[in-house]
Amino acid sequence: MSDVLVLGHRGQVASALAQAAWPGGIAVECLGREHIDLGNPPAASAAIERRRPALVINAAAFTAVDLAESQQRAAFTLNRDAAGAVATCCSRLGIPLIHLSTDYVFDGRKQGAYVEDDPVNPLSVYGASKEAGEEAVRAALPAHVILRTSWVYAPAGKNFVLSMLARAERGESLRIVDDQWGCPTAASEIARAIVAVCQRLLAGDGIFGTFHFCGAGSTSWHGFARQIFRLRGGPSPELTAIPTSAYPTPARRPANSKLDASKIWRLYGVNARPWRESLAECMAAIAARRDQGA
Repeated sequence: MSDVLVLGHRGQVASALAQAAWPGGIAVECLGREHIDLGNPPAASAAIERRRPALVINAAAFTAVDLAESQQRAAFTLNRDAAGAVATCCSRLGIPLIHLSTDYVFDGRKQGAYVEDDPVNPLSVYGASKEAGEEAVRAALPAHVILRTSWVYAPAGKNFVLSMLARAERGESLRIVDDQWGCPTAASEIARAIVAVCQRLLAGDGIFGTFHFCGAGSTSWHGFARQIFRLRGGPSPELTAIPTSAYPTPARRPANSKLDASKIWRLYGVNARPWRESLAECMAAIAARRDQGA
């Protein structure tokens, strides 16, 4: 039996949760698709019930934003149906759920950072499937924490940081969108926030609802790329700032993905560190992995 069951194993946040500094006495189990297949929601629910955890973290999702446009059924199965099934299972077990969501539930038209109660209006299939997942969780389980985050990166996996480094190594000239703004967020920071929330929930004094958590400060994708190469050192590749209109993608992205993380600080005492500090730590970890041949 685990105190905390993490759904997801190889994703950026799930991996960070597996490596996080959990308090002594809390047993954490991270399970991937081979053990709990969220593509089959009834089977996934049965697998959770067999383990009887004290708390579930749903860190698994269909996150390929552009691919979701052509694989709508798969996106909604994982992001809506599985989320609802997991929440229903937690309701039967009488345990809380932490469910990860995204800035892409918003349309990006707001001036300033989004707060939790702002109206949602997703522009993409991915955003719509995640928003539907939020609603499924709320409908099935009052004892939930929905944690929206944005622009997630880590030393491993698929993310903007590693993509920029790989493209630079191939000698590509980089044309980067400069009119979409957001808050880059390290997976390790999300894990830190989740651990703090878990402690309160397991102690019985947690606060349920929807929360935002992201790196403090904001930038554009172009500004994010500039900082990546400043931290990498050495000659920087050619970086050209372009508008979204010059880089068409299957899925529309919000022009403003900035999230206000003051609620989680106020109610849980979880501070959002400056995104540049977390990025520097991530870049150091990437360099260390490469020195080790990982």
